[in-house]
Amino acid sequence: MRILFAFFTAFLVSGAVSLPAWAEYPTAAPPTAPPVVKTKQARLDQLFTDLKRERNEKAAERIAGRIGSEWSQSGSASIDLMMQWSQKAIENQKFDVALDFLDQVVTLQPTYAEGWNRRATVHFMMKNYGKSMADIDRTLQLEPRHFGALSGLAQIMAETGHKQSALEAWQRVLGIYPMMRSAQDQVAALSEELAGEGI
Repeated sequence: MRILFAFFTAFLVSGAVSLPAWAEYPTAAPPTAPPVVKTKQARLDQLFTDLKRERNEKAAERIAGRIGSEWSQSGSASIDLMMQWSQKAIENQKFDVALDFLDQVVTLQPTYAEGWNRRATVHFMMKNYGKSMADIDRTLQLEPRHFGALSGLAQIMAETGHKQSALEAWQRVLGIYPMMRSAQDQVAALSEELAGEGI
């Protein structure tokens, strides 16, 4: 071992191993820097900036879809699997089964906004508006820009006769996603209804 160490030291001292120019002089940059890997948060921030600026409806829908893809990634294979199972249960209108999976999701990963949003959706479909509102509130605490959760909030407000609150929720959606057609339509319709009622 000592012989090997002595040989390696001599090898370095002899200059047989030469460092690249950028390593010898710390102020010089390496010739090719590794690609910058953006964090999920950085990717989302950029997508939301793009979504707010986009004026083409179809292009905005594609950006919104990419945001949805980012939101769906929990970072846990088991959570992702339970989310898939819950979606399958929802499609088969087995809402109690979906809730069982989603209860586990939010318990195991309480900072995963999409778990709360999915559970809010199931409660909404079951007309459990109070529970849906509680889950929407949690979703928005974790991701205030969640236009899906805000849309759900607006729908609950409209269905429970709170038109002004529904209008405000839809306006919040448009502040995040200006080209969402359903939000534009709802803002126009509710504004007209409320004007007719003389608020």
